Amino acid sequence: MRAVEFGCGIVMLFGLLIIGKAEIYIVTVEGEPVISYKGGVDGFEATAVESDEKIDVTSELVTSYSRHLEKKHDMLLGLLFDRGTYKKLYSYRHLINGFAVHISPEQAEILRRAPGVKSVERDWKVRRLTTHTPQFLGLPTGVWPTGGGFDRAGEDIVIGFVDSGIYPHHPSFATYNTKPYGPVPKYRGKCEVDPDTKKEFCNGKIIGAQHFAEAAIAAGQFNPAIDFASPLDGDGHGSHTAAIAAGNNGIPVRMNGYEFGKASGMAPHARIAVYKSLYRLFGGFVADVVAAIEQAVLDGVDILNLSLEANNPPATTKTTFLNPFDATLLSAVKAGVFVAQAAGNGGPFPKSLLSYSPWITSVAAAIDDRRYKNHLTLGNGKILPGIGLSSATPSNRTFTLVAANDVLLDASVTRYSPSDCQRPEVLNKNLVEGNILLCGYSFNFVVGTASIKKVVETAKSLGAIGFVLAVENVSPGTKFDPVPVGIPGILITDVSKSMELIDYYNISTSRDWTGRVRSFKAIGSIGDGLMPILHKSAPQVALFSSRGPNIKDYSLQEADLLKPDILAPGSLIWAAWAPNGTDEPNYMGEGFAMISGTSMAAPHIAGIAALIKQKHPHWSPAAIKSALMTTSTTLDRAGRPLQAQQYSGSETMTLVSATPFDYGSGHVNPRSALDPGLIFDAGYEDYLGFLCTVPGIDSQEIKNYTNSPCNYTLGHPSNLNTPSITIAHLVGTQTVTRTVTNVAEEETYVITARMAPAVAIETNPPAMTVRPGASRKFSVTITVRSVTGTYSFGEVLMKGSRGHKVRIPVVAKGYQH
Repeated sequence: MRAVEFGCGIVMLFGLLIIGKAEIYIVTVEGEPVISYKGGVDGFEATAVESDEKIDVTSELVTSYSRHLEKKHDMLLGLLFDRGTYKKLYSYRHLINGFAVHISPEQAEILRRAPGVKSVERDWKVRRLTTHTPQFLGLPTGVWPTGGGFDRAGEDIVIGFVDSGIYPHHPSFATYNTKPYGPVPKYRGKCEVDPDTKKEFCNGKIIGAQHFAEAAIAAGQFNPAIDFASPLDGDGHGSHTAAIAAGNNGIPVRMNGYEFGKASGMAPHARIAVYKSLYRLFGGFVADVVAAIEQAVLDGVDILNLSLEANNPPATTKTTFLNPFDATLLSAVKAGVFVAQAAGNGGPFPKSLLSYSPWITSVAAAIDDRRYKNHLTLGNGKILPGIGLSSATPSNRTFTLVAANDVLLDASVTRYSPSDCQRPEVLNKNLVEGNILLCGYSFNFVVGTASIKKVVETAKSLGAIGFVLAVENVSPGTKFDPVPVGIPGILITDVSKSMELIDYYNISTSRDWTGRVRSFKAIGSIGDGLMPILHKSAPQVALFSSRGPNIKDYSLQEADLLKPDILAPGSLIWAAWAPNGTDEPNYMGEGFAMISGTSMAAPHIAGIAALIKQKHPHWSPAAIKSALMTTSTTLDRAGRPLQAQQYSGSETMTLVSATPFDYGSGHVNPRSALDPGLIFDAGYEDYLGFLCTVPGIDSQEIKNYTNSPCNYTLGHPSNLNTPSITIAHLVGTQTVTRTVTNVAEEETYVITARMAPAVAIETNPPAMTVRPGASRKFSVTITVRSVTGTYSFGEVLMKGSRGHKVRIPVVAKGYQH
């Protein structure tokens, strides 16, 4: 990331005054934001909303109070600093009360000490977390027909995407072949106009489009030529996530003249609202992201998708749950907005999660049942496995293998690392034509300065029949995804297999005393890698997906709250791409891309949440999250317990039994989530109670971010009414309570529990009958039997007389008295 060259800090020489380079700060001040203002300021009536209630932005009360807050922000800055020495970027008035400002560190110190200022945080960066899944999840047969088929799936639900924008002309977002989109009166977002074409970004399917870049501009990192001062996607990531959640149904995915299948969003008739605040080279700034979230909630979105994570925690924040970002999302949930966030791509290491708070649904990534494989057959009969979405070399024939290093036009070009085949002009066409070009997968591919797309261009321009890319060394965590290529091609990812290839090539190739090749005698053929192989062992937790346990502070103390919450497909996902997108060099200029990341898993959950919201419009965000979690599965397609990809030894990948720290409650099951039977509901007051109960948390810090005093606690953080139970420090015996609400007909539930042997578990009562709409409490008592120093896993299962099954994971670590 490029440092900011110029701030508006002042440097006076001769040692009189030195003021540091200006930076972006997010400041919160006293006084309640619109969402929680209960009155008390002369001339301004209360604007607070009840839990799960939208803010009425059209009301005169809201607009006048929000103007009053902005005036106070401007007055504070005007009193403290001379004009021209600072730049206010945003006033936050609705979800949090504060502003983003570009000032020097010395000015930030003055602000910190000013009366009425609650917190001053230096902006920290965010980054994006970089299709067959509707069928895999059972949507076309199991879910869409119940809502009236795909052309009504997600009808009138608005999903907001805080991302890198959208490419509005993509068929996944087109309206010409779909059932017409009528107006959605509840949504009030605006549509920016493209500054170049003067065309609107909206078309009925895309219902709102805005961009937020004040912080990026102030930091000197925004380049309008490539970042676009509009909602246009200059990266690809935003178009991809929007299409996964809400793209049109049945869009053919074509590349290199081959159709890989039909793409569809989870909720194909949901509306898309775009809040661009991520950019291709530097990611984004929290100040821009918070402004985008505030605007989305204000505009009336139902669901918010965040395929992004904060890079580094703010220096002044001790707890993971309290910072301007999570506090804004807590207010969003108070306003009835369901938030799906990518859990992070830091796996498979423990405590690598970057989505911590109970009001957010944190989504882990799974590999689904579709794998692409290819193979290279050598002249000595060996068959080397690899990946490459390519057609085969002409059948019943072998072709000569020529290594790039052996076909250089001039030995002096070795400084260009010719083996990675990025520069056709340094290779001898006469020696390559009609043969298979052998290239090396260097570090340049990992950092993005070399791409498989360029290898294809090189091979084509030299007349090669195909290419092989051999990985000779690999750093742990390197992810190899198959890439569609227009000519026969394969990537050999296993280092030992690459060595077999190189040994065979060297034995078969005769050289003179200088090392120059006399004759190329190594031969081979490339298989067909276009057809996917469907595996029963799916889903599995992807290697890169961030793992729990969840942490409550930045000294990595474990929290009494399970994260991630749920597992959804996030590996090799085909979806729309922006033709000027650069996020993945192998897909530059393409209309679709197949990429992996928890970034892809989150919008699966956002789209399925839209289907639940469509069926149950009055459900709270916690109710939707509960329906997703309690109906999820911990078994794979073959009926075996879920497995997780993990490292064994240094860098070989193996499969291990997965735990709730890998998958949360389990893999999403959309059909069951529409009819969960019981829900575990929670609202704003419950989340406040949770914060006030977390040990070691500063109640003043809670008041600073929520404008609420700690009036009551839950006794223990694990009493928060979530569809999971976590006790990070269990001593002796502990009892937790849960409240369930019946969202179906009257039903009698039998409650059982099981746990690993180190911990005993009991539930009370053993059975209960719950009437429609009624709530009932039950308790779970957990006792240490033996201290093992590790977590024990189990579950509480509630089986209903009408066939509903409600399952919640239980996680506990026992300690001695």
